[in-house]
Amino acid sequence: MSRTRTAFLGTAVLAGTVALSLSLSACGKADMTKQTSPFAAAKGSKSVTLSVQTWVGAQSNVAVAKYLLEHQLGYHVDTVQVDEIPAWDALSQGRVDAILEDWGHPDQEKRYVKDKKTITAGGGNGVTGHIGWWVPKYWADKHPEVTDWHNLNKVADQLRTSESGNKGQLMDGSPSYVTNDKALVKNLHLNYEVVFAGSEAAQITQIQQFAKEKKPFLTYWYEPQWLFNQVPMVEVKLPKYTDACAAKGAKDPQSIDCAYPTTPLQKYFNTNFAKNGGSAAAFLKNFKWTKDDQNEVSESIASGGLSADEAAKRWVDKHPDVWKSWLPKK
Repeated sequence: MSRTRTAFLGTAVLAGTVALSLSLSACGKADMTKQTSPFAAAKGSKSVTLSVQTWVGAQSNVAVAKYLLEHQLGYHVDTVQVDEIPAWDALSQGRVDAILEDWGHPDQEKRYVKDKKTITAGGGNGVTGHIGWWVPKYWADKHPEVTDWHNLNKVADQLRTSESGNKGQLMDGSPSYVTNDKALVKNLHLNYEVVFAGSEAAQITQIQQFAKEKKPFLTYWYEPQWLFNQVPMVEVKLPKYTDACAAKGAKDPQSIDCAYPTTPLQKYFNTNFAKNGGSAAAFLKNFKWTKDDQNEVSESIASGGLSADEAAKRWVDKHPDVWKSWLPKK
């Protein structure tokens, strides 16, 4: 997925992750800044258009919401894949009705939520997101010192690859993602090269290959993510995140020298949809689940061989106690 996350969520600069080639059923590839959903302008139709980012956790949110909107509330749901910044533009214009997982875009929040008021905050989706640097647990168990950034230079030679040359490799996702990692390597004086796998899917494949061979690795990664179920990892302790570091980074992203923050992931709605979207808007406002719920669906899609609809149905069948509280009261 072309995923740009905010490094200092709610206060500062952009960080990014992951690209995944998985797609939801009925998920188009259209750029919604250029093309309106075929269902968005259908007057009188009982339809909803959801923005689906390309990382699998966000796909899981949309898959379950889509399944329940269709099977419990009788809506037609159109899902359209849109990169994060264009998704805000499309949401403001009413080309999509809702974004169900946002990692923080302060510039867009100010422009569309506070100033133009064309987008309305929809509350948290129940999942807390966090970006960081991670090493495999099998390596950390034998060498616990690798979980402290102060010791990373001591093990850089163990992490050399053909791509990193004579430096240790810090693996990232796609070069299109904006992260803090190059600034952190420079400002913490680490003998590492940031190497891009190319996408989330490629990064997952590389992590799985390292794990299969029990090789050490250092990677930019994030929670929630289903891969932790298959490859346990331990986070490396970076310098503590502070608001002062975030403020400094907002002015100069190259100055960042502290950890990524932890933040509750948010939903956003087109303001007209929030006011006039009826049962669909009420349902999506109520949509709230846990990291474990999301990871269960994500693993079914990304590793279990199920389509998004099949994974959603499996989760819905198992967890009526969770989703029934999302249905609007009659």
